[in-house]
Amino acid sequence: MSMTNSSDFIEHPESSSDGDEIDSLPSSATTSSADDDEYVSDAEREWRESLQQIELILTMVAVPYLGKYFGRKCAYWGWAKWMEWKYPVEIVVTSPKTFKAAGAVEAAASL
Repeated sequence: MSMTNSSDFIEHPESSSDGDEIDSLPSSATTSSADDDEYVSDAEREWRESLQQIELILTMVAVPYLGKYFGRKCAYWGWAKWMEWKYPVEIVVTSPKTFKAAGAVEAAASL
């Protein structure tokens, strides 16, 4: 059995012709997001700020209020159906406008 030299299996970077291209950084200049922000016009910046404000209004006010309002409507409906099924009672809303107004006021009470 013959012994082989361990240096036969190691590839040296000098022997590869692509070694310089692989090890070097890309030659094209990269732009950062900070450079892009400098060229954004004032109108574009104001538009983005307006969109952020609308998003905040929706996420902080409108969505919780609507969720609470419709959640209460769903709960009242479900409770009425369960009571009609469990007990021989009939749930009747005599004034739908008053019922809706009371639900809107209750939903807004804790906001």
